Amino acid sequence: MVEISTSILSVKKGEENKAIFALEKAKTDYFHIDIMDGKFVEKNTYDKMFGISSYIRRISNLPLDVHLMVDNVKEAINDFLAVEPNIITFHLESCKEKNEIYDLIKYIKENNCRVGIAIKPCTKIEDVYEFLPFIHMCLVMTVEPGKGGQTLIPETIEKIKTLKVYIEENNLEIDIEADGGINLATVENVKDAGANILVSGTAILMAKDYKVIIDELKKE
Repeated sequence: MVEISTSILSVKKGEENKAIFALEKAKTDYFHIDIMDGKFVEKNTYDKMFGISSYIRRISNLPLDVHLMVDNVKEAINDFLAVEPNIITFHLESCKEKNEIYDLIKYIKENNCRVGIAIKPCTKIEDVYEFLPFIHMCLVMTVEPGKGGQTLIPETIEKIKTLKVYIEENNLEIDIEADGGINLATVENVKDAGANILVSGTAILMAKDYKVIIDELKKE
């Protein structure tokens, strides 16, 4: 079963309440929270995302899928634990050494939260293999992180396929999340490659009826 994690990055100011209730009614599975610090990526959404995720937590029980695109991962984890996320995903590229990665995995788990690791399109999928037994999800970026509305990079589909084969061959229980450029034109390739959680923002939020798009994205 494919799940949809709707990125709320492009929700217009003043329309948060309307969008959140509409997405909940349309049966999105997660709210995807894109947290950027202006350093790891150019854009800075830190305060905006903290505000909107705090608001979501007050009015909705749907799980928060927190994606950290930041240099200081530990600080961001501490900040966003306050909104009780279902999962916190940090970038492999944010960490300088293996011990740091293992320490962050342990720290997130100790705070009763699931753990994900994300990789950029230029990062080799093999770089994440050794950490897979200790996490709940691997997020494969299918665009360059930091901007909404980009076109999916075709080569990233092969990375998802390779990851799926590795997971099956090693009997691992782990979700594969794909993020970037996912719409009705690209979704079949992403699902066929093995992703079971799809992040979509622009394609859903630009639609007149969120449910129609979400149902199409989920379709087996």
